[in-house]
Amino acid sequence: MKILVSNDDGYLAPGIIALVDALRPIAEIVVVAPDSNRSGSSNSLTLDRPLSVYRAENGFYFVNGTPSDCVHVALTGGLAFKPDLIVSGINQGQNMGDDTLYSGTVAAATEGFLFGIPAIAFSQVEKGWAHVDDAARVAREFVERHFELLPKPYLLNVNIPNLPYERIRGTRPTRLGKRHESEPVIKTQDPHGREIFWIGPAGRAKDAGEGTDFHAVAGGYVSVTPLQIDLTHNAQLDMLKMGLS
Repeated sequence: MKILVSNDDGYLAPGIIALVDALRPIAEIVVVAPDSNRSGSSNSLTLDRPLSVYRAENGFYFVNGTPSDCVHVALTGGLAFKPDLIVSGINQGQNMGDDTLYSGTVAAATEGFLFGIPAIAFSQVEKGWAHVDDAARVAREFVERHFELLPKPYLLNVNIPNLPYERIRGTRPTRLGKRHESEPVIKTQDPHGREIFWIGPAGRAKDAGEGTDFHAVAGGYVSVTPLQIDLTHNAQLDMLKMGLS
């Protein structure tokens, strides 16, 4: 198996290093990841300047762009082969509910999916990298056992509790939960006295009932949510057809 690995925390992040170390025994690995943290970059592509690709001492390739840039460049000109699988992560912090719309981790996987390649985004629920090697073991076993799980291509969003491997209770298929609105921006001043704004924290979980990703990880389970790209609101489309006819 040939796997392209990317992330949004940057090529030096502990999560991607642990993930690659875990996957190397089962696959040929190529890493193309951002040169620095690009969290929250969503599916953005860099169109206003050229991109550069460099190779680090550990063999990882890194790009001065977004996670989507990394996968796009790799698939359209950087690789001499088409990967069997795209794996993104392991992200520092959860990507659940509405987070998936903003996540660079999910975006890297989505870019591969748009090219017709199965893709999986892996995240740890809490920040700080606690038990990241255990999470990488979970990721490897998931790839080993479930690569053929669904018709290809597929796009899966996987969130792993920060627990020792032995305390993870299993895997649950889930739907995305929903958060409350984000907290307000944080206003402050730069050294010159000009007003600046920091984006506030994400909202708390609003829909975290049974069957959601929030509910699964709270119970010590790995959450696996299949994602799709079609954003069409079909019910409203039918209403428009009737109203505009």
